[in-house]
Amino acid sequence: MKALRWLLIIFIWLALLSSMAVTWSLLNLPETESIQISRQPSITFLDKDGRIIASYGDIYGKSIKFNKLPKNLINAVIVTEDKRFFHHYGVDVKGVLRAAYVNIRERRIVQGGSTITQQLAKNLFLTPERSFTRKLHELILSLWLELRFTKKQILSIYLNRVYLGSGTYGVQAASEKYFNKKVEELDLYECAVIASLLKAPSRYNPIANKQLSKERASLVLENMAKNKMITKIKVKEAKYNNQKYSKFTAAPKSTRYFIDWLLPRVKAHVGEINEDLIVRTTLDVKLQKIAEDSLNEITMKYPSADQSALVGLDLDGGVISMIGGRDYGDSQFNRVTQAKRQPGSAFKIFVYLAGLESGITPKDLMVDSKININGWSPKNYKDDYRGEVSVEEAFSKSINTVAVKISENIGREKVIKIAKLMGINSPIVNSPSLALGTSEVSLLELTAAYDVLANNGDGIFVHGIRSIENTEGENLFRRKIQGPGKILNTRTVRTMTQMMEKTIQNGTGRKAKINRPAAGKTGTSQSLRDAWFVGFTSSIVVGVWFGNDDDSPMEKITGGTAPAVLWGEFMQKAHKNIKPRALNYEYISTESTFETRQKIQKIIEKSKVKPKKNVFESILDNFF
Repeated sequence: MKALRWLLIIFIWLALLSSMAVTWSLLNLPETESIQISRQPSITFLDKDGRIIASYGDIYGKSIKFNKLPKNLINAVIVTEDKRFFHHYGVDVKGVLRAAYVNIRERRIVQGGSTITQQLAKNLFLTPERSFTRKLHELILSLWLELRFTKKQILSIYLNRVYLGSGTYGVQAASEKYFNKKVEELDLYECAVIASLLKAPSRYNPIANKQLSKERASLVLENMAKNKMITKIKVKEAKYNNQKYSKFTAAPKSTRYFIDWLLPRVKAHVGEINEDLIVRTTLDVKLQKIAEDSLNEITMKYPSADQSALVGLDLDGGVISMIGGRDYGDSQFNRVTQAKRQPGSAFKIFVYLAGLESGITPKDLMVDSKININGWSPKNYKDDYRGEVSVEEAFSKSINTVAVKISENIGREKVIKIAKLMGINSPIVNSPSLALGTSEVSLLELTAAYDVLANNGDGIFVHGIRSIENTEGENLFRRKIQGPGKILNTRTVRTMTQMMEKTIQNGTGRKAKINRPAAGKTGTSQSLRDAWFVGFTSSIVVGVWFGNDDDSPMEKITGGTAPAVLWGEFMQKAHKNIKPRALNYEYISTESTFETRQKIQKIIEKSKVKPKKNVFESILDNFF
């Protein structure tokens, strides 16, 4: 009797303490009137094809209702996180007991007993703190959620807010990040990958750990089959389809140079950022990867150059690739946009363009000989003189004395004017040596100037942003201005382009030769401190630079070696499966005014024949 009385007393005290604890917990529950999460606005950058290339802040995908979620995703989540989700009331007693038994048997934490409802309660209302009070709050809030919402609503809220790695919250954001598609479009294997992230988002991230992600997704598929959600044949098919192609495309690390360049431009377009933004850019992540691989491969072969950089533009001035250095992790200094270096002979295009506009022709003869201008005498790279040479040969062989003579004969002011007109914003010193590229420029502005030639004389505005919108689809900025119009005479551009083609065919740029028409120019500054190659095909313009940040000389690296080789390597891969086009096919669609395009279109329509090269040339001759 005495023992029974003590048991009764202990039971009463336990009940009293328990009721007090529950009462105290109920009085101190966190606010549940709102399930909004306080956070900083995010910026998501997409490449030209809509692939995510970078993000700042936490990315929350658009909320998806239960009936829009793929059945395979729901099943994959249920089998992974909470098999009895549709049968318990927020707390799974059987699950807790089972997890406790397994953990005691294994003598370590192997299983957890938290339900999806409990996880949602913790994510919405509680801190990560581990304590008895927090666990009690979690249980009470789970019951409250089950009374307040339906099972479908709870699962939807959970999947729209759960963290899934790489800064993504919610299945929609994860789907777009990892697979570049909407959640409704996910296939079976992709659903398994998303579900596998719930256990350990960083560990099973398909971008960071492809093999672990594959193993975990396979386990999810096996569990789905084990629980009769799918057949074993479906498991095999899903695994096989994953072997055929890789869907996980991470933007190269070098993409950060481009993003760093864009960030201040985003703020300039939209002002203070107080909402989530989606920035659609001009970058092509596939070309960025090709550029990064090519740069790393070629630079390793030239150890006397500590740094190299590459930038690619389309014919509208949009940046399609940008690598500001060999390793972003080692140095965030962008040698495409921030570095100012001497372009050497790559500057000569402005000299020869000014000469052509002044009446000089490629067949004109000039004498490669010693020249003295107020005590200054330019020398050629090999310190010899060829005597009488044609203008086009002097250009393709990059003869210094002829370039200086042209500049002095026509007037340096004309050279400076052409350079400024084509987009060189850096100061140009008015001295005899300007013809040899002694005034410093950035790789971006020099490449943009060459883009004017590739664009048949039309000016361009360099840009990296196509549009900016919020997550509701409201357009906040859209680029409309294409360029300043016609800058150079079409005949002059055509002549200059032909001379630049010969530079690659049999001049200093021979190592840049590729399997299609291309035009370009080498550049080497004094004492081999800088080496450049800038050129273009019928579709893109690319500039390359090699050098050392401390301005020390390189060994045996000129514009015709490492830069030309890298340029050719990148261009060859970038144009794979693209049909070659002649440079002088004339880009009629990019003429400077709408009226001109209308007139040309009418002439083409009246001709009633398929436009050919000679037809375009005759049209251009009529207008320019």
